[in-house]
Amino acid sequence: MTPVISVVVGGGRHGCDKPEKGYRMTLNAYRTTGATSAGLSQPGFAQYPPAQRGGRGTSSVPMRSFEIAALRKDGSLFIGQDRAPALSLFESAFSAFARGTVIQTESGGIAVEDLQPGDMVNTSSGEPAKVIWIGSSSFVPADAGRRMPLLRIMADSFGPARPSSFLTVGPGARILKTPHHLRGEAGETKLLTPVREFVDGVNVIEVVPPTPVRLFHICLSRHAAINVGGLEMETFHPGAQAMRATSSSLRDRFLEMFPQIDTLSDFGPLAHPRAPEIGVDADTVMGLQA
Repeated sequence: MTPVISVVVGGGRHGCDKPEKGYRMTLNAYRTTGATSAGLSQPGFAQYPPAQRGGRGTSSVPMRSFEIAALRKDGSLFIGQDRAPALSLFESAFSAFARGTVIQTESGGIAVEDLQPGDMVNTSSGEPAKVIWIGSSSFVPADAGRRMPLLRIMADSFGPARPSSFLTVGPGARILKTPHHLRGEAGETKLLTPVREFVDGVNVIEVVPPTPVRLFHICLSRHAAINVGGLEMETFHPGAQAMRATSSSLRDRFLEMFPQIDTLSDFGPLAHPRAPEIGVDADTVMGLQA
């Protein structure tokens, strides 16, 4: 049965719904008209109280436009555009794969921008999982004065056909590979590691495109590693510690970006442990196993 489609522009999950027919046609039309034209500008600014910023006084916070397509719990399709603080909490959910990145599905390789909620994606466990959320946004490498280079993984960087051709990824991308400095501690366990940890100037390099780049991320019905150009890369999950130091209002705002999610526990367990990042306790991260 064809899902009911709701096109929602602004207002998050509580926006006004307008049913439309034509599952793929509606999503593609939205992406090539309203979504793309509204997302290319640099982020605007909004005022946030100190409790949400960890500082004193009221701060100006950059705001960014995000595009979302998701399956609600009732099977209806949500297509929407919203604005939220341009903080790493939000941006990491929309900044893994560059346009043109091929994702392996039951139907073969599909470019990430052509994925639709409901598509079945192959996972490293051997069992396909359903796409339930796709997020995207346009990023300028020097947005609001911040340095945010993209990363290019050259062909064969991690072995023959790994990847099969170069991949361009964003700061939210993680690969299922243990970095050298953690191999003694992790043993045979593979860790989900931010791609930036492998930057060496030869196999993985920073690139700064002169024009905005649209980045994507996806959630499946369960957290997983998926085949992206021959590499095992992570689908989105905020992580068990993502909200540890986040105000309740900012946490609620984050959850509004996921129409299929009511609480953080709805994301489910991590499929693989994550490598510790700078500023994060190693024992805590190493313990995040399903």
